[in-house]
Amino acid sequence: MKRPRACTAVTSTVTLILFLGTAPPAAAQQRVLDHEDVLQWKTIDDPALSPDGDWLAFVVSPMEGDPTLTLKAATGDGPALTVRGTSPTFTSDSRYLVFAVPPPESEVDALKREGKEEDDLPKDALAVADIAAVFTGAEAELVGVTDLGPVESYEVAGQGSWLAYVPVEEPAPTAESEASAEVSTEVEASTEAEGSAEAEGSADESDADKKKEDGSTLVLLNLATNREARYELVDDYGFAEEAPVLAFTTSTEDGSGDGAWVVLLDDVTQRTVLEGEGHYEQLALSKDGAQVAFLTNRDDFEADQPEFTLYRAGAPTRGAEPVADSGAAGLPDNWWVSEHGEVSFSEGGALLLFGTAPRPEPEAEDDTLEEDRVSVDVWNWKDPYLQPMQLVQAEDERKRTYTAAVHLDGGAVVQMGTMDIPTVRFAAERDAAHGLGVTDRPYRQLLSWDGRYDDLYAIDLASGTPRRIAGKVGRFARAAISPAGNYAAWWSGSERQWKVARLDGREPLTASAEVPHPVWDELDDHPHDPPPYGSAGWTTDDGAFLFYDRYDVWRFEPETGRTVNLTGGAGRAAEIRFRYARTDPELDHIPEGEALWEAFHDTQKQGGFYHGRTDQEAPAAEIVMADKSFRLRGKAKEADRWLVTREDFREFPDLWVTDGAITDMQRMSDANPEQGDFRWGSTEIVEWTSNDGVELQGMLFKPDGFDPATEYPLLVYFYERMSDGVYTWRTPRPGGSSISVPFYVSRGYVVFIPDIPYELGYPGESALDAVVPGVLDLIDQGFVARDRIGVQGHSWGGYQIAYMITKTNLFAAAEAGAPVANMTSAYGGIRWQTGMSRMFQYEQTQSRIGASLWEATNTYLHNSPLFYADKIQTPVLMMHNDDDGAVPWYQGIELFVALRRLQKPAWLLNYNGEGHGLSRDANRKDWAIRMQQFFDYYLLEAPSPVWMEKGVPAIDKGTTLGIELVEPDIR
Repeated sequence: MKRPRACTAVTSTVTLILFLGTAPPAAAQQRVLDHEDVLQWKTIDDPALSPDGDWLAFVVSPMEGDPTLTLKAATGDGPALTVRGTSPTFTSDSRYLVFAVPPPESEVDALKREGKEEDDLPKDALAVADIAAVFTGAEAELVGVTDLGPVESYEVAGQGSWLAYVPVEEPAPTAESEASAEVSTEVEASTEAEGSAEAEGSADESDADKKKEDGSTLVLLNLATNREARYELVDDYGFAEEAPVLAFTTSTEDGSGDGAWVVLLDDVTQRTVLEGEGHYEQLALSKDGAQVAFLTNRDDFEADQPEFTLYRAGAPTRGAEPVADSGAAGLPDNWWVSEHGEVSFSEGGALLLFGTAPRPEPEAEDDTLEEDRVSVDVWNWKDPYLQPMQLVQAEDERKRTYTAAVHLDGGAVVQMGTMDIPTVRFAAERDAAHGLGVTDRPYRQLLSWDGRYDDLYAIDLASGTPRRIAGKVGRFARAAISPAGNYAAWWSGSERQWKVARLDGREPLTASAEVPHPVWDELDDHPHDPPPYGSAGWTTDDGAFLFYDRYDVWRFEPETGRTVNLTGGAGRAAEIRFRYARTDPELDHIPEGEALWEAFHDTQKQGGFYHGRTDQEAPAAEIVMADKSFRLRGKAKEADRWLVTREDFREFPDLWVTDGAITDMQRMSDANPEQGDFRWGSTEIVEWTSNDGVELQGMLFKPDGFDPATEYPLLVYFYERMSDGVYTWRTPRPGGSSISVPFYVSRGYVVFIPDIPYELGYPGESALDAVVPGVLDLIDQGFVARDRIGVQGHSWGGYQIAYMITKTNLFAAAEAGAPVANMTSAYGGIRWQTGMSRMFQYEQTQSRIGASLWEATNTYLHNSPLFYADKIQTPVLMMHNDDDGAVPWYQGIELFVALRRLQKPAWLLNYNGEGHGLSRDANRKDWAIRMQQFFDYYLLEAPSPVWMEKGVPAIDKGTTLGIELVEPDIR
């Protein structure tokens, strides 16, 4: 047996002081965490560097209370502006920061107590910080921040210092004030010119499906000049990504002001794109702003079933012309342009993409009385999808569309997506000759018991003609078109190889054929074909496809067939996993040349970065490796400045700024300084041997001031393999299902999280054979109290615990959340959140039975804790909720009523309306308290609470929680 050991640091080329953790304060000066303490712990959200790299903004959010936004120089020098705020966005010129200002939480809570509904609560305000004005002196000045008031929506322009927003409307004005209002826009002028028609005659009230509403006021603000323009009755709006152009559509109740418009921001010139009564939907601008497109039914608005037409307008006239409707030669018979399909321009602007669908039958009048209506679900064995899954997807199916395109150079309309091939993927970086078609239609029934399979097609974008390139590729296919559109790449699980095919022809190539090591996950122990270690993507101009084995990065050049180990085997030699670090998230390809590798030591778990190359084999040169976990969080668009986080169990992942070499990291945030006031603990890797002779690893968390001569209560938590996270910071805040490790360690528990490998057909036994020897090894070392060991897990972890306690009395208390108790009934159940059958889980995925119920009946029975409930001697707490869409809550009920019938101590908590885990903060806090009370009672001999001792009768529900303690302790 191997003893616990601390991970050994790898030699670093960086100044050592940068990576040494701060020593914990003396234990006597700290206090243990309690439930109220953990509510103050904060997260860092929405970190952003200005495009020029000079400024940093981020949001610090507590569990309870108001979020604070910080703006400061990215060098770390000078003052910082800290205000209530969220969602920071810099303008493209780095001069301004736009952000939302939520109302104070206390104000919202007070209004809710008064009975105010969601629509009556205050909305977020919009604010703009003029960065130069904010930082004029020694201190950050609020005078540089402009409050624009509450808004419904807003958008920051992709180019320049422009902002568009819709302010929250005041109560509707009187008719007199409407008549006297004057605005300086063509839209309003048009509305006023035709507005009198409303007074003389109203629209046909029988056309209920044509009802329209007035749009809202849109404010366009030039932040540099503080000049604004207002546009009334706006329904939708957006900026071009790379040009000073704004487009919007308008909507009026009487149809007199409906239309589409563009504003050229250089001189704030408004152009009419199209006018006329109707709905205007799916507004889209090309990246360069030269083209705008949308759908409208204005040409057919008076019809019983008005249809939409696709319009497109371009510079210089900006006048829109129809380019596709139901009569287009390229569309299937009886199909039409669907208002539910997104309109967009291809990357190069040569294609205008839109959605089509079969024309629905007109709705017939139905005067059937409500009591005479029949409501029935028909389950047919031939259905591709189970009826519950169909019901979950019904609304999406009603709105399903299939991609078509207009070739703008000639006007040809081509249908690309079809009912047989519903998904078409396009090149991300340029217009290409082909798309990638994906369909699972032939295999949809298999989804219930086997998994997802797809056929792949090369779609000729000129004609829409498909050519099949691969069939029945499995669940980890990850089929993707290359950025330049020349290739498709996918994972073949049956062959355990990466495949690449030219979309213009030729047979698929095996990209990983020359790799002498497995490129599939060797530790994966599910019954299905194994997943790959992953891929990085394609280099510039589709020159090469990059993928991984367990340790190293490989390059495959499809035109030459050349395969190169870019890291030269250094990863395998050192047991370090190298992966490509995507330093520019806006690039869809990988630049050729110098690269940054993320590094992770496979057994010692250190993280770091190495230098490398993507174009040729090159020595992997270490930048840093340490007992930390590192993560890239962003990069300045126009500067070599990055955001990085680093963390371990004691160190919160604050933000650090660095240059491209990552050798001069400067800390930029301190989100949780209060952590130093509390006992926290430490973590290390431990190793032991399973009952099957397998060498295993796990994580051991020890309290501050740990004394190996003292016997501590032990809490065991597990799921599958988790030891890679040993250098991860863990929040003490209450979670949705599982224990907070820092919370329990702070209070004097030792926590053990073991890895579990699985043997097919024996998932419960596998967990038992891995976990119990690990616990016994810790007991043998003398610091664990044998009679004070608890175990906790949820979902898959909950099942394993339920199984284990039928086989061992090692645990003094067990919390098994959302457990599968009876595999025979669960096998035929439904995952109600998706409507899927649960069969696939047992035959192919997590439950690892590997056979059907009829092929392996005894195996299902053997792995079902329910049939051995009479063997359970461990007190059991379960949390299983009545809206659980993953594990049907009757599974928890089956186990609970069995234990109740057998007069075993058991409790079941059902948080009404909650799903597989808890989402409401109030429920999370309550659950954290009850779980602590349960474990403290059995492991620390603490007093028991009323809910455990006497229960909470249904008649008292809502008036008492029963969490008060019973004095004296009754056992």
